Amino acid sequence: MPRIPYSIRCDDGPKARSRPRSDEAIAVATKHENVYIDTSAYTARRYPPALVDYMRGHGRAKVLFGTNYPMIMPDKCLADVDDLGLDAEARDLFLAGNAQRVFGLT
Repeated sequence: MPRIPYSIRCDDGPKARSRPRSDEAIAVATKHENVYIDTSAYTARRYPPALVDYMRGHGRAKVLFGTNYPMIMPDKCLADVDDLGLDAEARDLFLAGNAQRVFGLT
């Protein structure tokens, strides 16, 4: 049976009721090989610290870049990515490699 990838968005904001918080999303993505976290609807400066730590470590292959276009333009979402402290491998996986692998685009 094929494993269908499933992407979740975490939200640590005060109005986050229907979405998991970052620690919950990280736990689910870590436990299930076909679950990934996407960053749609946020600019890099708003990523929760726990998500950034996950991206730097064992979650580097589990987070997909997203923009929420047309509400947030891609260039705005990319503006602060270099400030996240990701190494080159984690940055490349986040911005393209993970999506290419998950969706068979390579």
